[in-house]
Parts: sequence; structure tokens; C-alpha cells
Amino acid sequence: MRLFSVGAGASAEGAQSHAAEHPSAPIPIVGPGVGENIRVPLGETGIDTFPLMLGAAEFGWNVDLETSHGILDRYVEFGGNAVHTADGFSGGRSEHIIGQWLRSRGQRDRALLSVRIGAHADNPGLGSVNLVRAVEGSLTRLGVDRIDVLYLDATLDRTTNLEDTLATVEWLVDAGKIGALGAFGFAPERLVEARILASAGYPRVEVIDSPYNLIRRQPFEGDLRLVAGAQNLAVTPSHALEHGFLSGRHRSKALTSRGVRGEQLRGHLNRRGTKILRALDQVATELDVPVAAVSIAWLLAQRTIAAPIVNAFATDHVDELMQGAGVTLSRAQVAELTRAGN
Repeated sequence: MRLFSVGAGASAEGAQSHAAEHPSAPIPIVGPGVGENIRVPLGETGIDTFPLMLGAAEFGWNVDLETSHGILDRYVEFGGNAVHTADGFSGGRSEHIIGQWLRSRGQRDRALLSVRIGAHADNPGLGSVNLVRAVEGSLTRLGVDRIDVLYLDATLDRTTNLEDTLATVEWLVDAGKIGALGAFGFAPERLVEARILASAGYPRVEVIDSPYNLIRRQPFEGDLRLVAGAQNLAVTPSHALEHGFLSGRHRSKALTSRGVRGEQLRGHLNRRGTKILRALDQVATELDVPVAAVSIAWLLAQRTIAAPIVNAFATDHVDELMQGAGVTLSRAQVAELTRAGN
């Protein structure tokens, strides 16, 4: 297993210590804590993050408490610092699990905690009353006083006056309950509106989450990416592995699980999906890294992408995912993967 400094980005200094290998060969660096010094700026928030956020969408749903804590432990052990959840994940159970972990491990001061609100059944939407209740509910379930990055989820509410929402956010910021502001499900024109309001003194949206990966290229690759680039927004794309398809673990319709996720996976097992997996396999073989790591490395090679949000089902998945932060793809490899998904 190789973690960090893998591929074209391996340092020449380290290569000299491995005289038995070709000077340009990947350099294996393995061991706890190796990623603690790997941080990237989260846009203009002033926050530094590991270039891969650990998503907690499966916690309390397909992953039990003990396994969830094991996944979090493994992520932090290898230097990760950013955990992402939502008040709607498992009806808030995901936040409870993270809160228990933060208290039992004493990790609150070291963790970058991001939360998406607006989809919980008790407090849906982005109206002022529901927004305050949702934030207070998340703080209670997490057992913390402050959310580092709050993502406003507009998927259930595209009609609430944005000025009212940002005025409420301003109160929450002044109260010390949230730090930076992010957005999920915002159309490009609404982000432009938010920037105009920010120029008038309202809190500025500095981070956006848009589902994006090798197989799901739209709607991000369009006006949304142009707006993100123009406003210097940090992009933390969710569904980085498209429900596990881009990990390369699911290649047969007959072997995929039943239910909603099984249907999602089977929907990608077509000519285009197979072509993408073949391209991933080729690059993974060239670099001697897992397919999942290559999928994440492709995302990190895209402009405006700061840190993909990736969910894990088991601790060994974390080992594969973390390698993506250390894989540097060549221009030719990026181009070949991109062509495969066209």
C-alpha cells in the first residue's frame, strides 16, 4: 500500500534514497500521521483542510456506530482533519455518531467540521425560523458550540428570499455558532445574487458543494464552474465516487446489491461506464494505486476543486481513499480519463 507522494508528483529528493528503483518511480510513504502536514486552503475562508473530506452519509444508515468510529479513527490516523455531515443524514443519527466520536477521542479542536442543513424533516428549507432551529439542532446532536463550515441546502427550498436567509446567517455568525458559509444545490444565478448581497455587507458564500465526478460531469461543468472560478469559491464535490461505482468494486449487474443503491450502480454499467472503468484501471496499474485513488486524483486535478467529499463503508476503504490525496496524474493521464467520460 502506498500513501501520499505517489505518481508524477513524487519528490526527487526522496527518490535518491531509493537507489534500487528508477529515479522517477513512485515513492511509498506509509505510516500513521503522514498526512498531517498535507493541507490546502479552503478558498478564501482562512481554513486549511486535508484535500479529502470524510463524508458521513452512511453513518447510522449502512454503517453502525462502532464501524463509523473506526472509519473516523483511521482517517485521522493518516492525517485527515475534515469531517462532513448533514442534518438530514439518517435523520440526524450521523451527527449523533460524530458527536460521540468527537467527545470520546477529544478531537474537536483538531477537526474541521462541516454540516449541510436544510433537509431535516423537522426543519426543512432555508427560512429564518427553520434555519436557526436546524443549526441549533445540529449543534446539540454534535455536542459542539460551533460549526466550522455551514452549507445551506437549497434542494428543498428554492423560493425563500435569499436576503432573509443571509441576514439570519449573519446573526448566527455574530453569535459564534458558525464560521464560513457554503452552499449546496444553488443555481449559478443564485450564487451571483449571493455575491451581490455580500457586497452590501451580508455574509459571503465561500464554499460550494456540487455532485461531481468522472461519470457525473453535469451540471457542474458549465455555468456553475464558471461562477465558482470567477468568485474564487472553493468546491468540495460530493458523490466523488458515485455511490462506489468509481472505486471499481462494482462491475457486474448480477453482483450489485438490490435497492436504491443497486439501481444507481446498475445504471452506470453501460458502455460509457465500462469505458471509464477501463481508463481508471489503466492509470491505476501505471501508478500502482487503487482505482478509487485515481478517481479522487482526477477530481483534484480539476480547477476550483479543493477537497472532494468521500463516504466510506469500512476502515480498509479509508486506506484506498487517502491515497488519492497523494496521487499526481500526468497531463496525458488526466486527458485520457476525461476523454473516457465524454
